Amino acid sequence: YQFRATGRKVAALKPVASGFDDSAIEETDTGELLNALGRPLDAESVAAISPWRFAEPLSPDMAAAREGREIPFNELVAFCATDSGADVTLIEGIGGVMVPLDDTHTVLEWIEAVGAPALLVVGGYLGTLSHTLTAYEALRSRTLEIAGIVVNESPEQPVPLEETADAIRRFAGATPVVTLPRLADHSDAPNLLPLVAGPSSG
Repeated sequence: YQFRATGRKVAALKPVASGFDDSAIEETDTGELLNALGRPLDAESVAAISPWRFAEPLSPDMAAAREGREIPFNELVAFCATDSGADVTLIEGIGGVMVPLDDTHTVLEWIEAVGAPALLVVGGYLGTLSHTLTAYEALRSRTLEIAGIVVNESPEQPVPLEETADAIRRFAGATPVVTLPRLADHSDAPNLLPLVAGPSSG
C-alpha cells in the first residue's frame, strides 16, 4: 500500500504457499498481496504470484509430497528473477529461513540464490527472541544483506512490542529494527519504505 501511494510500480510474489484454500483466497497470504496490489482475486492472478500452492498446512516439502509433487528449486529461483517491469519487487518467503523446500534446500538457500536483501519479519510471542536471533545469525552466516527486522505484534505476547524490539536491537548491530502493531487499517502503519526502498529490494 505504501509503495503504491508513492506512485512507484510495485510487484509482489508469494511463490510457495502451503495451507492454501482455493475457496477462500481472500484469507490467504496470496489474497492479501493481491488486495494490496489492487489486483483481482481470480485464478489467473493467483497463479501469477503463487505458482506453487499446496492444500496441507505443512512445511513446503511435506505439503508437496502429500500431493505427489515437488518444488523445483531452479525454477523457483528463476521465477523470482523474472523481470516484472516494476520499480520494486517484494518476495514473501514461507515459514522461516530454515524451513525445508525439498530434500536439500531450505528457504535460506532460496534467499541466497535470489540474491535480494532480506527483510526478516518476526512476531512478539514468547520465544521470539531465540527464533529471531537464530534466523538473523543464519542469514549473517551466508553474508546476506539484511534490510531490516520487523517485529510484528502477536495476538498474545509476554511484554510490550517495543521491549521485544529493544532486546533484538542489542544483538542486531546496525540492522534496523522496527515495530508493527496490529492495526485496524493499513493506512495507520508506520513508514516501512526506508527498509525496502532500493530498486532491487525483495
